Formats: sequence, structure tokens, C-alpha cells
Amino acid sequence: MTKKIKHYRPPGKKKEGNAARFITRSQAVKQLQCTLSLFRRLCILKGIFPREPKKKVKGNNHTYYHVKDIAYLLHEPLLDKFREIRAYERKVKKALAKKDIDRARRLQTRQPTPTFDRVIQQRYPKFVDALRDLDDCLTMVHLFAVLPATERLKIDVECVHNCRRLSHEWQAYIVRTHKLRKVFVSVKGIYYQAEVEGQKITWLTPHALQQVLPDDVNYSVLLTFVELYQNLLGFVNFRLYHSINVAYPPILDPKLEALAAGLYALSRYIDAHSSMSVEEPKAPTSSEQVKAQVEATENEESEIRLAQLHRQLPTNEPGALMHLVRDAEAENEDDQETRDCKKLFRNMKLFLSREVPRESLLFVIPAFGGVISWEGAGAPFKEADQSITHQIVDRPTQGHKYLSREYVQPQWIYDCVNSRIILPTENYLVGRIPPPHLSPFVDNEAEGYVPDYAETIKRLQSASKNEILPISGAGNDIDNPQILLAEGYISRAEAIEAAERKRKLEAHQKQYHEELKKELEGQSYSSAAKKIKQSSVEEKEPLDIQQIADDTENMQKTLMSRKKRGLLEAIQKNHERKDSRNKKLKERKKAIEAQKSE
Repeated sequence: MTKKIKHYRPPGKKKEGNAARFITRSQAVKQLQCTLSLFRRLCILKGIFPREPKKKVKGNNHTYYHVKDIAYLLHEPLLDKFREIRAYERKVKKALAKKDIDRARRLQTRQPTPTFDRVIQQRYPKFVDALRDLDDCLTMVHLFAVLPATERLKIDVECVHNCRRLSHEWQAYIVRTHKLRKVFVSVKGIYYQAEVEGQKITWLTPHALQQVLPDDVNYSVLLTFVELYQNLLGFVNFRLYHSINVAYPPILDPKLEALAAGLYALSRYIDAHSSMSVEEPKAPTSSEQVKAQVEATENEESEIRLAQLHRQLPTNEPGALMHLVRDAEAENEDDQETRDCKKLFRNMKLFLSREVPRESLLFVIPAFGGVISWEGAGAPFKEADQSITHQIVDRPTQGHKYLSREYVQPQWIYDCVNSRIILPTENYLVGRIPPPHLSPFVDNEAEGYVPDYAETIKRLQSASKNEILPISGAGNDIDNPQILLAEGYISRAEAIEAAERKRKLEAHQKQYHEELKKELEGQSYSSAAKKIKQSSVEEKEPLDIQQIADDTENMQKTLMSRKKRGLLEAIQKNHERKDSRNKKLKERKKAIEAQKSE
């Protein structure tokens, strides 16, 4: 019987396992024949990221990529374009070294530039995919829109201006379609959330302050992301503008652009363009033609709506009827939340003082139906206009005041937007400490702690909708588990358990009253021993149930794997941490109330 000889694979032959599926970064750079910076740029543009294999063949101090991803980059047209650009830069450098300035200028004018149309189409085959990935894009574009142009960090003026233009175009679309939903002012900046085609998009914009550029940030990586995000946002804006029948790119008023009123100039452009598109197909209409058109309409509600809207427009305006039909159709297509956002600041005329965050308020107030102006050149109306209803001021005192308007702080606008109602202005007057600015992104019921001002806003919302809510502290609220659950003092499981105990107690009370009634009527009914026995059983029953629940939980933990057990313990620790934080908040609240009462 011959012994079976084990054959070893000679070096350099076919590999298997992780050695065949993964490749290190240095091997990938060598295979692509490019520099490390160019490899990093290609990975960012194509969406390729490092992988973590279970067994690292070359060691733990290497970065690994999929072999298929590197093969995908090997045939990328952008790689050839970047090589062509690098060769062209060498020609320019050579001409400058030879002091041939004319040739260097001619070469710089014909320098090739990369295009990212194919990359955007590959990464986002559907428009919904682009909207889902728009959060980081908007945050990065809004950040570079306020950064100073620095030659040392290769942040040029054209990049900053392009980011500012794209951010204003996006904000103008949100204002026009009234898609803004939430606003929160934090230390990092201002958070916005909009809902576009069913997708919730959240982004962060920095405050209007002088930006300091730290030295520990790799700006070349950020500039690569911005290069991609500028093209992505340009395609998204193109699609969104054409969805509302507005030409893209917009042509702005140069005077307003010079006065740094880009968002207002964009809003004017969109309004003018939509009115022009409406005016073309129709001749001037008279009131008799409008009346005949209204009578021919089948829907009675739309007839009334068109007649009411027509009274608000001059009868000699070109295309008035077509304009009314478009407005009625657009209002019918909007959902309920969009209609509420349109009507929030309707019939309000607001004026901004020079110390308030003008760009943020120019974006938020028109998105909710308000008319706005500011202090400076290019404003629609002046401060002395008597039709102004509110003036936004952020200073301790106001020198001159108009009796026909109210002076409020900027926080009033953001709180009204988040609560969807017009809040009372007493707490937001000039010189007063405003209420706490609550985040609309926090679920108070899930956190287990509801601030007092959140309860106040909830009651104002119910009052505006003619709903009645239970008043905290009225009656015997401590015995009512439903009120305790609504107030956030107990959880849903505790509320169910409390309701069950309350039901049993009511049943025992009813039984006791019936037995007492029978004894008063003279009937012999001895159930003292029975009652004692029942009460002892009921006293022991919760303990037994708790013991059974604990044993079941311990048994389930024992049967779990180590990974699931660790996950369960982490969840329990998170709940305990949340409960301790809520307890501290309630104790602090009690201490503040006690200090105020003293």
C-alpha cells in the first residue's frame, strides 16, 4: 500500500480564499500605476471604500480592498483623463521653465477638464437614489459656501462662488414649493429638514461668522468630495427646477447679486419665469369670460375657489384665468402638511433688523408663506412701511418703535415653524429671556422626559384645533394611568399593569359593597375568611409573577449567544442611562421650582 503524498502549491500559482479576494492598497496603487493621492481621489469619486477581511493575509497594518473593485477602477475612463491632465500639466511646467510665457498661456487655455456625468449616472441610476444621498452633499456645499478662499489650501474663489450659487438654488426651490419641515438652531449651526418627493433630507449650515480653518484637516480629501457634490447638486437642481417648469440655470438680476441678495434674486426669477410661462397662451380676459368659465366648471368647490382668487387679481392682467387654474391645481396636488406650511405666516409682513441672521430668515419665512424685507439696499420695502406686522430684533433694547407692529426675537420664528402654530409673542419680546429652544428632532415620549414648554406648545396646538386635553394636576391624575402615560411619567408596560391593578381594586370594592349591603338587609353572609384568603393570594401573586418573569429572562439570557447577550446588556444599560438622565432632569426641575417659590 503506497502512502499518499501531500502536494504543496508552488509560489506564484493560483491563490484561494482571502488572498485571492482582497488586495492591499500598495498593491492596488502599483496595479493602477497611479499616485496615492490619485488613487484616493478615484475611490472617493467611484464610491469604493476599504474592506475588513476575516483573515488579513499581509498583516494587520495594511488597508485592504476587493480585487473586483480595483479591476473596476482599472478600466475607468476618469483614470485616463487624469493621466492626460497630468501630462498636460507637465507641458505647461516645461514651457514655464523655458520662460515661454505665450506657449504656457495657450496650453492653460486648452487644458482638459474631467466630466462627472457618467459617474453620477452610475452611482445614482434613479433620482430617488440621489435624493437619499443628498444629506452630506448639502452639508458640504453649504460649508464651502461660507469658507474663505485660500490659495495655500487650494480653495479657490470659483469653488466658493459655485457652492454659494448651488446652495441658493436649492433653497429657492424649497421656498417655492414650501417643502421645509423642521428648523433647529444649535451650537454647531442651523439644522434644516425638507421633504422632497417623499424623502426627508436633513442638512447643517454653519452660522454666519468668520470661519477659522484648522490645520489638522486634510482639505484635499474635502475638495474631492466637494468636486463630486457640486456636480450631484447641479443635476438635482436641474431636475427639480424642470419639475416646476422653470428654466435652469437661472439668470439673476446683477444688481441684487452685487448686493449679496442671491436667494431673493432667485425667488424673483422663479416668480417672474412662472408668470411669463403662464401669460403666453392666453389673451387678456374680462370678468364676463371668467364668469362663463366658472359656470362651465363641473366641480362646485373649484368654481368658488376660482371666483375668490379672481377677485384678488386685476381683471386686465394678461393670463389671469390661466394663473388661477394653475394655482388651484397646485393647491389640490399639495399634501396637508404643505398646505399648512403655506398658511403659517400668511398675511404677515416681517422686517429684519441688521443684527439678526438674515440668510436663514430669508430662507425660512418665505418657505412658510411670509413676506419679508431687511435693512439695506435692494430690500422690497423700507422699515417705515406701516403695513409691517412684525419686526425681528436681536438686541436688548429698541430705540425707536412703531406702534403698528410687534418686536420679537428670531427664536419666535423657529419655534412657530416647528410647532406649526403662531405662538404668543409675550415670551419673545425684546429684552426678555426667551423660552428654551426645543429640538424638533427629539421624540420626548421615547426619551421619557417632556419639558414644560413642550407641554405648553402641545396645549396651544390642541386649542388651535379645538381639541380638549386633560389638565395636569386637575382631579386625581395620580390614580389615572392614561394621564401618567401621556405626561411621560411611566412607560406603556407600567401603564397596562397599573390599569390592571386599578380594575382589580374596583372589582374588590364593588364586591365589598355588595356584601355589606346584604349584611345590612339581614342576610347571613360570612366571607371574612374568604376575603382574607383572597387578599393573601393577591399579595403573593405579583411576587410570583415577578419571580417567574425574572427566571424566564435569566433562562433566555443563558440560551443566547455571547454576541446577542452582549447586545441585550448594552440595550439595558442604555435604558438605565436614559432613566438616570431623566431622573436628574426631574430633580433639577424640582430644585428650580423650589428656588423660584422661595
